[in-house]
Amino acid sequence: MLLQEPRLGVRMQVYQVYDAQAEEVRAMKCVRLDTADPLIREAIAKEIQFLEKLQSCSDVIIRLYSHEMTDSCVLMVMECGSIDLNSWLNMERKRLKPEDRSFYWRNMVEAVSTIHKQGVVHTDLKPANFLFVKGRLKLIDFGIANSIQADATSFFRDSRMGTLNFMAPETIEDYSDSSEGIYKVGPKSDVWALGCILFLMTYGYTPFQKISKHFQKLHAIIDPSHEITFPPCDEPLLMDVLKRSLIRNSQERISVEEILTHPYLTARPSMESLKPNSQNVVMQNAEVRRLISHIEALSSPNSITRMAKGLIEDLENRRK
Repeated sequence: MLLQEPRLGVRMQVYQVYDAQAEEVRAMKCVRLDTADPLIREAIAKEIQFLEKLQSCSDVIIRLYSHEMTDSCVLMVMECGSIDLNSWLNMERKRLKPEDRSFYWRNMVEAVSTIHKQGVVHTDLKPANFLFVKGRLKLIDFGIANSIQADATSFFRDSRMGTLNFMAPETIEDYSDSSEGIYKVGPKSDVWALGCILFLMTYGYTPFQKISKHFQKLHAIIDPSHEITFPPCDEPLLMDVLKRSLIRNSQERISVEEILTHPYLTARPSMESLKPNSQNVVMQNAEVRRLISHIEALSSPNSITRMAKGLIEDLENRRK
């Protein structure tokens, strides 16, 4: 079953295949390299490299089971998900509940925190690079990711790559004294992207999405005088973490570790405002809505079977 058609001029297709030995449905990515740009070949090789490095973190990173690369093509057999976050948001944006928003954003922050601890900065975080697998989000696509030393706060790279609506100012500004185009990137560049994703989940668009002209958008992202507009919101904790994630100066920007302990992700409903045992009901209702939204997005019997199997495993783990 074909899951994904070629895109952006790259001859790539993703198929849903059945592994009879494991009795599981998996995804097989096929990329033609004989006519691909050298940058595409480099990105694919880097993706494989980082996926292999991060397999111990497969609870938050998509699992790579096997791969084969030749001069003409590359085949990658991977964990199969139901839908990416971007597609899901396009379906859910008008009725995204606050508790769902914070739940999924925490899911993303935890994934980013995990790869940072492994010395990897993703550098291209966006909704399309988070995939729902058995009811939770997993991080995918490490084609332009970079390694960073444990005692370093940033690194330099020789090209500006990423998705503009989620790119941090420091990935755009030229930090070199020459005209060679060297760009400074660090873990907090991923924080900016996470902030843009949360902004999108809150307002339905990214901070600079309404600027249509490319160069005007680039300038607005790095221009301190261009104020980011935050429409009124009745969630003060959400507004606080949003604003702290979208500070242009990366040194002043909140860190991933600080986000994980921020009250927006740790606060619970006040017991005074809830009837006895109603907190559990609130949490269960949020979980039910989340699962229903996934089921609505499933497109095949195999996907439904896979989802059911994942739910059964999750329930069994909770009983232990």
